[in-house]
Amino acid sequence: MLEMYLYLAGGLLILIVCGDLLVAGAASLAARYGLSPLLIALTIVAFGTSAPELLVSVRAALSGVPGIAIGNVVGSNIANILLILGLPALIYPICCIGRTVPHNMVIMMGASVLLVVLCFVGPLGFWQGILFLVLLACYLVYSGWDARKNPYSPPPLAAADEAPSLREGTCDAFGAVQTGLAHDLPHGDINPPKLSRRVIAIKILVGILGLPLGARLVVDGGTGIAEAFHVSDAVIGLSLIAIGTSLPELATSMMAVFRRNDDVVVGNIIGSNIMNILAILGVTALIAPLPVTEDFLNFHLWVMLGAVVMLLPVTMTGGRIGRGTGLVFLAAYFAYLYAMFSFGHLPGAI
Repeated sequence: MLEMYLYLAGGLLILIVCGDLLVAGAASLAARYGLSPLLIALTIVAFGTSAPELLVSVRAALSGVPGIAIGNVVGSNIANILLILGLPALIYPICCIGRTVPHNMVIMMGASVLLVVLCFVGPLGFWQGILFLVLLACYLVYSGWDARKNPYSPPPLAAADEAPSLREGTCDAFGAVQTGLAHDLPHGDINPPKLSRRVIAIKILVGILGLPLGARLVVDGGTGIAEAFHVSDAVIGLSLIAIGTSLPELATSMMAVFRRNDDVVVGNIIGSNIMNILAILGVTALIAPLPVTEDFLNFHLWVMLGAVVMLLPVTMTGGRIGRGTGLVFLAAYFAYLYAMFSFGHLPGAI
């Protein structure tokens, strides 16, 4: 039994370290050849922060445990909003004032609703995977077009008293509006250090080689724990593995909130959730069909959709996620975990 825990912990550690190496190396490579920070954020960093979920889901599908595959995505999306937005909000209130935040929030809502509808129609198979990937391509093209049409230019700090967020009172000074620091990047402010070609190559190579190993250890360890405690593989995917593979988002959000870069916190979560549905489920569904069990249809998918609805008002109105809201998010997440572990071990029970 201890061996399974070591597999799971070691696999998660490898996923986090190798994912970070891959992102850092690829971002440095892109910067070295003059690619824009937005393009890096939309492609390389978006892939890198979701790489643990992708590798775990693909490995789970190939290993015949689709519950971990779809549970990892649904559980990560729930954890991203309720846990990973809730924790930073306890440190500093998070302002949702970025120009692209409402646009991306609508896209995330649409992707979540589409996932729920497709799950009720039947298993997620080849054609559903194609649909997700086509929509992902459209999203990336739209984001690139929008960035070209509306390039970001930081306003001078002297104009802070004229910032719309302060003028309208959506976020006060305690909410930490940082005029000129909020970036409309979906996965944060990317400013990679200049590295030699050899260092960049080593980081990318270690990341590429390490991610599949970490994914295998996570799936094997999670499956062993599920069998030992007689719980479904979906429960392990929705909880332990989902939280573990969301640690890169947590680390990014915590660093961003300490730097008072609020758009990075919100954009990181929204962008990751979009990537989880459209990219990870898209690729995984192409590899193997993903049957959707009754507990997903009756409970987990609705919790995911409910978490999105909880985030919707504050992101669409340019408000803030304060400490009170953060506590509500965290309470909702732990209530979800309690309900899942109390009833989820029974086949088909909710």
